[in-house]
Amino acid sequence: MIRKKKQEAPDKKMHPLIGVLLFLISLILLVITGPLGFLYGLFHSLFKRGLTGVGEYLLKIAISVDQLGNVLMQHLLNLLWIRKGGYPFGNRDETISSALGRNKKLGMLTGFGKFIDGFLDMIDPNHSLNSIDYYVEPSRNLIDKLGWVYVVDKKVLCVRSRNKDLFYIPGGKRDKGESDLMALSREIGEELQVTLKPESFRFLGSFEAQADEKPPGVMVRIRCYESEFKGELKPASEIEEMKWLGIGNKDQVSAAGRLVFDYLKQEDRI
Repeated sequence: MIRKKKQEAPDKKMHPLIGVLLFLISLILLVITGPLGFLYGLFHSLFKRGLTGVGEYLLKIAISVDQLGNVLMQHLLNLLWIRKGGYPFGNRDETISSALGRNKKLGMLTGFGKFIDGFLDMIDPNHSLNSIDYYVEPSRNLIDKLGWVYVVDKKVLCVRSRNKDLFYIPGGKRDKGESDLMALSREIGEELQVTLKPESFRFLGSFEAQADEKPPGVMVRIRCYESEFKGELKPASEIEEMKWLGIGNKDQVSAAGRLVFDYLKQEDRI
């Protein structure tokens, strides 16, 4: 059993009996204080913001219940809704609809899963795809990375690590306590020996795909930024090769990188 002490921090083991005890305490608190807190929350929201406030309050509860269901029913959903190798249900920071959407993108839904997804689409078109949460807490099945997108003359700067075949968007993972800006600046300095200019940072988007060289169902999410830089681009550290690639070369890029290329193509930038 594990306990997450802080987002982005590694999981730490804890005694199973502590988990059982904490579950029982939380259940008792919910039964005793839950109804009182719910009623107070309704009236507080109503008096503060009217029906809009009530709607927002109930939506937050609905999302929390959905997240609880994702944990509570994870084993059953993994059995009935997705094929072997799919993105597993069970991340406590994620809703059922979000995990359903990820498996839809991967093409890993079973017949039953497709039926559920189709039913939700009748109520809310593209419900599961629109529900994918790109800010969900990283887990063993969701690798969280940062990427620096630099485009010149319709081509994207890409790098390839030693003993790897595919190129990827420069960047990497955060260290504990780092912001996106701090982590990406450090990674780019280590990989390409240049200094990103903080004042020019601009968020481009989040892109998610099956992680390369990982078991099926393990996803990688890249939060991409653009930025100007100081210095001369030179491969360093574990980087074997630096290359400018256009849309016609996207087959040389990682799966998540290909999504970045597709986005840039839609924007008529490559």
